[in-house]
Amino acid sequence: MSLSGRLRRAGASPQFWPALVLLALLAVNAVINPHFFALTWRDGHLYGALIDILNRAAPLMAVALGMTVVIATRGIDISVGAVVAIAAAAAALMIGGSLVVKDGVQTYVSRLPLGVAIAGALALAAACGLWNGLLVAAVGMQPIVATLILMVAGRGVAQLLTNGQIITIYYAPYFYLGNGFLLGLPFAVFVAAAVWLVLHLLMTRTALGLFIQAIGINPAAARLAGVPERLITVCVYVFCGFAAGVAGLIVSSNVKSADGNNAGLLLELDAILAVTLGGTLLTGGRFSLAGSVLGALIIQTLTSTIYSIGVPPEINLVVKAAVVFVVMLLQSAEFRAALRQWVRRAPLPGASA
Repeated sequence: MSLSGRLRRAGASPQFWPALVLLALLAVNAVINPHFFALTWRDGHLYGALIDILNRAAPLMAVALGMTVVIATRGIDISVGAVVAIAAAAAALMIGGSLVVKDGVQTYVSRLPLGVAIAGALALAAACGLWNGLLVAAVGMQPIVATLILMVAGRGVAQLLTNGQIITIYYAPYFYLGNGFLLGLPFAVFVAAAVWLVLHLLMTRTALGLFIQAIGINPAAARLAGVPERLITVCVYVFCGFAAGVAGLIVSSNVKSADGNNAGLLLELDAILAVTLGGTLLTGGRFSLAGSVLGALIIQTLTSTIYSIGVPPEINLVVKAAVVFVVMLLQSAEFRAALRQWVRRAPLPGASA
């Protein structure tokens, strides 16, 4: 295959333009900050701007992966931000941490064993997803309406759990989840990678990926073909809630507290943007897990770029929306075809009319 043919084939891939945009953002950062790609090894792990982006993008990666399978079934979940807050609040309540003096040494101890607290918070987050899934699959509500209920009520539940206060966590082992390092990299990245790996294996090594595609393309036809459409719909919402719970644990561990009012605020919008940037169709059927991870990295890199060039934070969302708009245009085959036709018809400089 010729070079031009390979380029055309690469350009047709849903992940080509997001990857190109990510590289462009990294290049812009390198121009702004000559030490952007510099990595230093200190205290047994890596430091640098790239490491910070990976660490901060980890919660969004987890939520975006859960959102991907929901959108692939023609659904949407705008409650993930509230579920993040619920999981963080539940973990903070179960862990807490009280100061005790043992053998003359001050030590913080957890109210419940760490494993129990983490499992309990994730179970609660999955239960939130189950609630959404039942409203969509069993009751027949529109996904945006069903998840809007939990988006509003869930934020209230999180504030009830925290009594409207920011709960500080005093238990060092829990901090490893969002602040620890493994093999020199942030442990949160490995957590997000584990979510991706589990989902990737389910999508590629079982028939689940094919079933989700069938439901997204035509739910009625999938049901007539024997695909358990309602069960799978419930399961993808449960997984989305679970992924949001994972993000909630990472966030609360990172800041060592739980804020029912602000934890996960607007994260649902970033997750939807990351999924669509990665090439997943909002109309269902076509989805890409790797693309969603790329989308999450684009959003976090863009946020870091905006702050580094001194753009006021209040117009952060405007700049982010503009970049998303451009990427979505580049992903559109119709737009690229129209652009090519316009370039062919445009007169060359200096040519006579």
